[in-house]
Amino acid sequence: MCGFTGMALADPRQAVDVELLTRMARTLAHRGPDDEGIFARNGIGLGFRRLSIIDLAGGHQPILDETERIAVMCNGEIYNFAELRAGLLERGHRFRTGSDVETIVHLYEEHGERVAEHLVGMFAFAIADLRDPLRPKLVLGRDRLGIKPLYWAATSKGLVFGSECKALLASGLLPRRLRATKLLDYLVQGYVSGPDAAWDGIQRLPQASTLTWTPGTEPRIARYWDLPLDGPRSPADAEEILEWVDRVVRDHLVSDVPLGAFLSGGIDSTAVADAMARQRGSGGAKELVLCSVGFREKEFDELDRARSTATRLGAVHHTRILEPDPRLAIDELPWFFDEPLADPSTVPTYLVSKMAREHVTVALSGDGGDEVFAGYRRHVFDVAENRARSLLGAPGRRAAAFVGRHYPKLDWAPRGVRAKSTLVNLGRDPARAYWASLTQSSREDAVLLLAPELRAALVGHDPFDAFGELYARPRGAEPLYRAQYADIFHFLPDQILVKGDRASMAASLEVRPPFLDHRFVERFVNLPTREKVRAGRGKHALREALRARIPAEILDGRKMGFDVPLRAWLRGPLAPAVAEAVESLPARWFDRAALRRRFEEHQSGAHDRSNCLWSLLVLEHWRRRHSVSDDLS
Repeated sequence: MCGFTGMALADPRQAVDVELLTRMARTLAHRGPDDEGIFARNGIGLGFRRLSIIDLAGGHQPILDETERIAVMCNGEIYNFAELRAGLLERGHRFRTGSDVETIVHLYEEHGERVAEHLVGMFAFAIADLRDPLRPKLVLGRDRLGIKPLYWAATSKGLVFGSECKALLASGLLPRRLRATKLLDYLVQGYVSGPDAAWDGIQRLPQASTLTWTPGTEPRIARYWDLPLDGPRSPADAEEILEWVDRVVRDHLVSDVPLGAFLSGGIDSTAVADAMARQRGSGGAKELVLCSVGFREKEFDELDRARSTATRLGAVHHTRILEPDPRLAIDELPWFFDEPLADPSTVPTYLVSKMAREHVTVALSGDGGDEVFAGYRRHVFDVAENRARSLLGAPGRRAAAFVGRHYPKLDWAPRGVRAKSTLVNLGRDPARAYWASLTQSSREDAVLLLAPELRAALVGHDPFDAFGELYARPRGAEPLYRAQYADIFHFLPDQILVKGDRASMAASLEVRPPFLDHRFVERFVNLPTREKVRAGRGKHALREALRARIPAEILDGRKMGFDVPLRAWLRGPLAPAVAEAVESLPARWFDRAALRRRFEEHQSGAHDRSNCLWSLLVLEHWRRRHSVSDDLS
């Protein structure tokens, strides 16, 4: 796990500014504290920061081929590198190191821009092909699920690129200006999504894509992988699911440094830990190291379950009770999250990463289980709502929507009588209804916060549109799979994986999610709906397969979130900071009176405005930390 940056000049006869390239690379020192590598030739410069995981002595990057005319650097891990290496050696390639990254160099010699199709792993790479010195070629690539980040921008000097936006901004070639459309996206979703980054001029290379550029041409982006777009795949029996769990976990254990796993009391991390324990004595580590955290708030605490699992597995178990410091979100985390992300669980995610880094350099996680097997509550509600729509028919759906519009919003009432959202959703298109369950604010509420001129400028922009296009791609598929497909190409890479990557890299910890191995996702994400959601619970097929391994108290226990007491924070220790943000956010962006009303409603207890106020607080401290202009593009 590392970080890299670079530039490709429009005129290859010009020399790369090595001092500037080094400064860009050093903005990523947290991603790679162990080593630095700089390469510059024929108008292309590569800057690398390394967190040493495989071939500690020989894995210095960038890595060159035998002729020293192809250079590569990679952030991530290639899990099938031993198999690839063996085949390349048979075909006459010569290796200088034992690094997994060197396989990319030689695969590129054979397959060119299609190199990513042969890789199993989590990765973002940059390849400088200098075989024609007058027309050097740059190839960027990103893994299929978007686990590892990669940004790029076309400037007056050529292309700049890097693992995080801060490296590109350090080039001095880009304005520190927020895109207006991304401000609205952020207020609605709580995160920034799609190929356009938050920053004006910076693009996010989409997952499962490569970018190819040579001087005098426009960057060409090609997608090399997709999920199934047709109907459901055949059901999977318990034996097949367990075989796949063991396989992907085993493949993710390759490491030359201490390795362990996060362990909550939930199904996914327990399944990963159990599979790791089964590898002992057959290629896995002799000692199973597990890291768990608990909370004083019992509604968030699963530590007792984690302790029980660790004891059962005979693991070395490191535990800690976390008391998340809300000031982290405004004092420390904005540097690492250089696009605004309004998920308060970034705070405990960062803290648990720091705690794990005291004991291991690599940690496996259970991320991805909910996306693959439909484990979120919204998946269960989506199935129920689609069944209800079918039973109601068109007249019934219209009636439900009418009642919903006039039903009071009873945030304070018991869940059983808070029916407004359900009634409104029943009258909506299924894609719009699912979107409403995924977002933190409606577009209508979000635009009321904006300055009048900005509100008018954004009248034609709806954050739903990009999500709706993804939802519509799997033609003939069941509604639940459409929702999962859109999640995997929207919510997962741009929210869940951004949070995990930035929080763990802030602690210089590599996190690997075996359930996001693309082979695993391909096989199980499109199971029939009944195999995923049954009897009001998600993850049915995985849950039942694991009954042979995991106690019922975990499989049937209440799902707990990795969350924080946000409402109390905003009425308590963070109230002064929120009040200050309300007054200091740019008047070109926001209607000050609308912000004040939201703050007063929350402080008085009239309404719970936690999500809105937290979003504003995070946005303001992101803006300050990165010197964002008041102007919008």
